[in-house]
Amino acid sequence: MTNDNVFDYKNDPVYVQMTNTVQTPDISAPPETSAGSAGSLFSLTGSASALVVLGLTSATFSLLLSNPSNSGKTVYISRLTGSIGGSSLLSSLFGSTTLFKGGTLSGAASQTPTNNNFNSTTASVVTAQSSTSGVTGGTTVYSYQLAPGPFVQNFIGGIVVPPGSSLSATVTSSSSVAGLTITSVINLAWWEA
Repeated sequence: MTNDNVFDYKNDPVYVQMTNTVQTPDISAPPETSAGSAGSLFSLTGSASALVVLGLTSATFSLLLSNPSNSGKTVYISRLTGSIGGSSLLSSLFGSTTLFKGGTLSGAASQTPTNNNFNSTTASVVTAQSSTSGVTGGTTVYSYQLAPGPFVQNFIGGIVVPPGSSLSATVTSSSSVAGLTITSVINLAWWEA
């Protein structure tokens, strides 16, 4: 690349020569792009709301992804998104979100992950559950304080859930303002390979 002309030659179409750095000499896209096209990008979402009547009240929603030991696939966490909000007085609202390696949910309900390629019939290998209670047990991987509004944490495969492992995520919003309806929303996206 040292002797290459920075401009295209007069007889070549515009932008023929690559303009990326030496370390990444091509155009690239995040792995989710290929995973989505291949029908192996999945998502799960859920929410919980609570009406503050008297004292401090919380709205908690949790998700649990379990990758069975015989699945033959590894789960790569793409991103964790969600939000906390309320009907008014958002300055009186606070919250947190936490990711756990492992963990269990009490009062859990089964969930079916959505394939993000709407043309694909491929089903996720994970067993998914949700609950309006927090996660018990497990090892904290990430924990964040939240202000009212949306949040996004991109992992782009940086969290790997091999067969026989699980990952839990929870979001909680809290307030003590009587009459305020508070809501916690969580979305988890991953691909399987």
